Amino acid sequence: MLTIKTSASRKKSLTNFKIDYEYYFCTVQLTAPNIMKNKRLSRLKNAICGASALLVCVSMFSFKASASAKSCLADTVTNGFKLRTVIVDAGHGVKPDNAPKGHYSRGADGSFSNERNVTLSIALKLQKAIEKDITGVKAVLTRSTEEDVSFERRAQIANENKGNLFISIHCNSLPDRIVRERVGGTARRPKYRSMRVADRSGRGTLFLIYGLKRTTEADREIKNNQVEADSDLDGDGLDPNDPVVIILTNEYRRRFRKQSVNIANLINEEIVQTDGRRSEGLREQSIYVLCHAAMPSVLVETGYINNHDDEEYLNSEEGQTEIVNSIVRAITKYKNQMEASETN
Repeated sequence: MLTIKTSASRKKSLTNFKIDYEYYFCTVQLTAPNIMKNKRLSRLKNAICGASALLVCVSMFSFKASASAKSCLADTVTNGFKLRTVIVDAGHGVKPDNAPKGHYSRGADGSFSNERNVTLSIALKLQKAIEKDITGVKAVLTRSTEEDVSFERRAQIANENKGNLFISIHCNSLPDRIVRERVGGTARRPKYRSMRVADRSGRGTLFLIYGLKRTTEADREIKNNQVEADSDLDGDGLDPNDPVVIILTNEYRRRFRKQSVNIANLINEEIVQTDGRRSEGLREQSIYVLCHAAMPSVLVETGYINNHDDEEYLNSEEGQTEIVNSIVRAITKYKNQMEASETN
């Protein structure tokens, strides 16, 4: 099982994303705003209010009212889950002329290939394999040509298509090392020059999920794309101070975080155990598309394009097929796990 590497200031277990349910259940009086028309949100609101009432009425018994509300909350967020849409994101690209406003990146270069072409080739194969091998699942590409798509538009495509899972395909690369070389002078006054030397020591895969410092951005996207969809709004806005909105947003974030780690672990296991490749594990990083896609998401660094062996592998038909098959097997396991948990 992989663990996330975080900075010393953020050494938190993923399990610590706990909502202080009791605070809301016991001290907040919930009203019923008109915007909460959806049955699932209404059921959640009723459960919370009911739990508060039960806690007051039967406090002489050792009754844990919050347990009922927590169970209802979990049901609300995962009710009837089916994995139907996977967003396949081919990293980088060639910025088109007159490109819309946004952030673009051309990606890394190897000795004979570049990242943007490798990621597109893998993504196209992955889309076909998902739709062929996983029944009932559609795969949506964020780009299907060499033209780049802005970070902002990639997240929009994912949310507009109501994706259930976001897989971003990339190639890794290490920056050049700066070394100093003596070029003359005397023993007392030597002369040196600095040189840039390619660092080709990187090898294997790496998995990234969004950094916790971008939680505010993630929450905004969850409210706009998940909570708002659950509320059946008629042009009205959600009240950001509504305790139900707060609780539901936190629960979605907690679950998406947990599921992001899960799918990263599953892909890693397939690549390491089945393909026999090296892995650098799972890390968190402040990546725009991961925190703005309101769904479980992972960025897969498929290999180091500036490492000769990895570059050969990434450009080979065999290597790309292995990567695609490992990801498909992992998604299949993920789908079975998630849908099985809904029936229990």
